[in-house]
Amino acid sequence: MPADIGLIGLAVMGQNLALNLHDHGFGVVVHNRTPERTLEFLAGPAAGTTIAGADTIAELVSALAPPRRILLMVKAGPPVDAVLDALVPLLSPGDVVVDGGNSHYRDTDRRVAAVGARGIRFVGAGISGGEEGARHGPSIMPGGSFEAWPLIRPIFQAISAKAEDGAPCCEWIGTGGAGHYVKM
Repeated sequence: MPADIGLIGLAVMGQNLALNLHDHGFGVVVHNRTPERTLEFLAGPAAGTTIAGADTIAELVSALAPPRRILLMVKAGPPVDAVLDALVPLLSPGDVVVDGGNSHYRDTDRRVAAVGARGIRFVGAGISGGEEGARHGPSIMPGGSFEAWPLIRPIFQAISAKAEDGAPCCEWIGTGGAGHYVKM
């Protein structure tokens, strides 16, 4: 059965977000550039879950239900561009890529335009709350390609922190790099 979301980058934030996604009933497939990290995560914190691992980015993409939703949790700057260079050629128009790292909002503006030119919906999402928030409910600030919002909204609002009235701490911020700008 295809997964609901792919996650690339298994440092502390990526691992905890993957577990949070799983806890909320989403099918998750994960990948890390170093395969050992993926194996350690699957045998350790993710042991006993249905989280799947992918040895390659191509394997991750093929494990996802279309339109594909992929969350990048990699270091800001050139590493995000390197992952996008490998990932985007494997995607189809209408797929969604979310950069959940601490990218500079101007980099997000550039990526929204570049990836969008290929028909891929790009979102820059500020994610606040540290490792504990990632595991149990972060504040999420998505911005970028608005057409992506209906596809990621149910997932992100489910895993986000909740206000006292139950409202999710996740709402669309705006176009371009707005999500990363607000986080900054």
